[in-house]
Amino acid sequence: MAKNSTPSTTVPDTVWLGRGRHPGPEPELDIRRNLIALKAAGVLDDFVELEPSEAARSTVLHPRDASVDPGPSARRLFEARWRPVEGITVRAQLTTFDPPPARRKESDGVLWVLAAEAEHAWDARWASPATMFWPDSDRVAWDQDTLAGLRVRTTNHLPKDDDAVRRLLRDCTRQSWYIHLVVHEAMTPDAVGQRPLAAFLPPSLRHRVIEHRATPDQARIADFAMKRELDVRMPRGGAVILPTSQQGSGYDAARYTVQSVFLDGTQPTELLDRIREFDTLPRPLPAEAEQALNRLRRGWHLLTDAEELAHAQGMVTRYAEALEDMTRSRDRYREAAETAHAALAEATRGNGVVPEPPASGTPGAADGAPRSALTKAFGRFRGPNNK
Repeated sequence: MAKNSTPSTTVPDTVWLGRGRHPGPEPELDIRRNLIALKAAGVLDDFVELEPSEAARSTVLHPRDASVDPGPSARRLFEARWRPVEGITVRAQLTTFDPPPARRKESDGVLWVLAAEAEHAWDARWASPATMFWPDSDRVAWDQDTLAGLRVRTTNHLPKDDDAVRRLLRDCTRQSWYIHLVVHEAMTPDAVGQRPLAAFLPPSLRHRVIEHRATPDQARIADFAMKRELDVRMPRGGAVILPTSQQGSGYDAARYTVQSVFLDGTQPTELLDRIREFDTLPRPLPAEAEQALNRLRRGWHLLTDAEELAHAQGMVTRYAEALEDMTRSRDRYREAAETAHAALAEATRGNGVVPEPPASGTPGAADGAPRSALTKAFGRFRGPNNK
């Protein structure tokens, strides 16, 4: 998988991106079962599963485009197509990867990257693309961030060590694709208060937020770490949405800080509004995400019948144009050959023998040379653009 680099573009408003880690031994089996069940239920229009080498070799739209190759660490590639609302189609592609060999551990599991794009600006009320591939069940822990120990569908308590908190916040803002939210527990919440606040978010946004919790005695630790690393403050009993390291001028620390969040099971309206607003800010497109989006757009295989027909008609048109170009080239070569033969016949007086040049000083010697005769003959056949 590609290394992180400074992104130069932003995520299009039609696109949903996700990346994570599946710790189990057979992630592809979990995906396959979920896709089969959703297609049988009519949620998906269709899906396909491909070997990475097969996917790169059999690309329908761009058969010679090497940029769609996911690389040697790719395990499997899945595509799915569905309609969140009438008249709008979503196309999504999920690729599973082995961890880099140099850092591989048994606990690493399998990495995955998901890119989805709609024919319209993305609506957070639509179903999450993650749950089209992964079962939306706690029994399958597909929702781990690539940063060790962090999960999407639960709360993640900050480490106890000050330096570990700072490292974690730094990594979250530099490496993660998720929106990171830190909530300070003013007092230890009961079971209801321990539920993740992201559960109140609309479906497509729910699986893009990682919620961190600071215990009551971590207020100063969290505040110091955020101030030093990110230049934001942690209010007691409140929450803050963390910026990314490439966040533009649209991020305002005060705007994305909520002073009070009650962990009593009620809906934190102000905080949810701030998360939705934060999600509308321009998001940097990391290099790995750009590659995934390029694979989705240029390496797509799951065509509809109408798309297959349009693709075939386009191929016929391109072949016809190529044949016409070849015919024109052939005609030009034939005309050039006929011109050359005519010029040669005139220069040789029709007998195929080039006459000897007259002796030096003989009248007409300069004009009677074979080279001069050929030059004059060819000159008569030149086109207007060759003068």
